[in-house]
Amino acid sequence: MLKATSGFTTDRASQYLQQMSKHFAHKTSVEFTETDSVAAIGVSTARMTACGHLLSFVAESPDAEALAECKDVIERHIIRFAFREELKALDWTETAE
Repeated sequence: MLKATSGFTTDRASQYLQQMSKHFAHKTSVEFTETDSVAAIGVSTARMTACGHLLSFVAESPDAEALAECKDVIERHIIRFAFREELKALDWTETAE
């Protein structure tokens, strides 16, 4: 299993988590609260956590291609939803488990 993590600080961490979760729920299975979310992105799992001002992302995938797709979906959506933050890209750290 491959894993990638990223995140950023914002005053709207919970708001963005919920907004993205509701959006993803139109196309895939999503379970979320105000602070945690788990969504299926293809064969991958996307996890989001809002803890205070930190919004964290974890993408878990069986292979590199699926991981790249999951990261891309997360990144494109958070950049669009968090336009006030002026994000250009997320800084991802990848590991193999």
